[in-house]
Amino acid sequence: MTKVVVQNGNIDAALKKFKVKVAKSGVPSKLKEKKCYDKPGVKRRKAKEEMIRNSRKRRKNDR
Repeated sequence: MTKVVVQNGNIDAALKKFKVKVAKSGVPSKLKEKKCYDKPGVKRRKAKEEMIRNSRKRRKNDR
C-alpha cells in the first residue's frame, strides 16, 4: 500500500507525490491491461506496433 506523509499542510504536494508513486508501481497499467481480454494475435500486433514506434523515437533522438 502506498503512503505519503503530508508536510506543513501541503496537500497538493502530497497528492502529486502519491500519484507519482502509484504510477511507478504499475497499478494503472495493470488495471488497463486487465480491463478487457485481447486475443493473442491482437496482443502481438500491438506489441509490434509499439516496438516500431519506440524504434522511430530512438532513431529520431539519435540524430
